[in-house]
Formats: sequence, C-alpha cells, structure tokens
Amino acid sequence: MSNVRVADIVSTLFRIVLGLLFALHGAASLFGIFGGNRGSGEAIPIGTWPGWYAALIQLVGGLLVLVGLSTRPAAIICSGSMAYAYFMVHQPDALLPLNNGGETAALFCWSFLLVAALGAGRWSLDAALARRRSRGVEQEPSTVAATTAS
Repeated sequence: MSNVRVADIVSTLFRIVLGLLFALHGAASLFGIFGGNRGSGEAIPIGTWPGWYAALIQLVGGLLVLVGLSTRPAAIICSGSMAYAYFMVHQPDALLPLNNGGETAALFCWSFLLVAALGAGRWSLDAALARRRSRGVEQEPSTVAATTAS
C-alpha cells in the first residue's frame, strides 16, 4: 500500500473520529445525554450564551465534519469556537493548557484547523458530490450533440 493511500485513509479516519467526538460533546450539552453538560447530567438551557450556541456548533459542525459535507467551512467554524473557548474560558485562569484545563479546547481547535487545511478527503460527501457534478458535466456535451443532430 502506498504512502499516499495510507495518508488518505488515516486523514479520513481522523476526520471521522474528530467529528464524532465533537458531535457527542454537543449532544451531551444540548440534550443532557452521555453524562450531560460537563458531566452534570443536565442539558444547557436553550439560548444560554455562549454555552448553548457552542453546543449547537459542536453538534452540527461535528456531524458535518464526520460525514465530510461542507467540511472546510464547518471545520473553520468549529476551530474558531474552540479558540474562543480557550481564550475566553480557560486562558484567564492560567497561561498554559496544562494549568487552565484547556487542553481539549486547544486540541480540538488545532485539529479542526488541520481538517480545514487538508479538506475532507476522498471518502466524504464533498468528494462524492464533486464526482457526481463532474460526471454530469461530462455527460452534458453528448446530450447537447444528440439534440442538435436531430
């Protein structure tokens, strides 16, 4: 197996796992499942700033990254939300992530930035839609030629 193929498989698996973990965080906070928000067993009240909106970004953005649909924009938004979480929630407590509890936020932020830079990969809805569009463009001239010949 070539290095390119291995890199493609690993980056796809990375994207899928990252999206799943992020979506689970959002689902826990929005619906009070999987231990709830921060292990409280409770959901965040609807509309609470910034927690509820962050959880919504986590759920929707995580699912989009998971399936590879609008991956780059979703990953940028997810990365930005984690940068916000790090600097507004964690960093005021201490400078380093080890001391302020912001390791998860920092890792999610940089991981989503990597996904935004690399894209969704071959095994994603983005790639499937691109392949479908390119097939439609290739078939269109033959349809036009058959119509004008009639």
